[in-house]
Amino acid sequence: METLDKIDLQILRVLQENARLTTKELAARVSLSSTPVFERLKRLEANGYIKKYMAIVDAEKLHQGFIVFCKVKMTRLNRDIAQDFSRIVQGIPEVTECYNISGSYDYLLKIHAKDMKHYQAFILNVLGTIEHLSSLESVFVMDELKHTYGIHF
Repeated sequence: METLDKIDLQILRVLQENARLTTKELAARVSLSSTPVFERLKRLEANGYIKKYMAIVDAEKLHQGFIVFCKVKMTRLNRDIAQDFSRIVQGIPEVTECYNISGSYDYLLKIHAKDMKHYQAFILNVLGTIEHLSSLESVFVMDELKHTYGIHF
């Protein structure tokens, strides 16, 4: 297993704040020249430390700001059912996050919808059609107090 040095970690921290920096700008922030920073970036990408670069859009402005955490329980769970559920969820654009969880439910979904009516139709026409789905519980977000995209290390 490869270990990252303090410069690698600093590069990752800076990129979590602003991934649009040029290599030259990034190099200045970590006190190196552009060539070694470029080489480190390529290594971090190749080794999977950097999964992808993306823009964070405003869900409210795109009329997708109604956020629901939906806990899903399956009638039973085995490898085939879990793989099938995973495949289905990957194809549902409203589901922005999905976690296999412990406890009385099997999955936790984060869902973005336009409003309550859209979410109701989503439950009836999308989630409700999934085979082996036993029950679900919806938790509606009233206000977002903290939302960070990076990880602390």
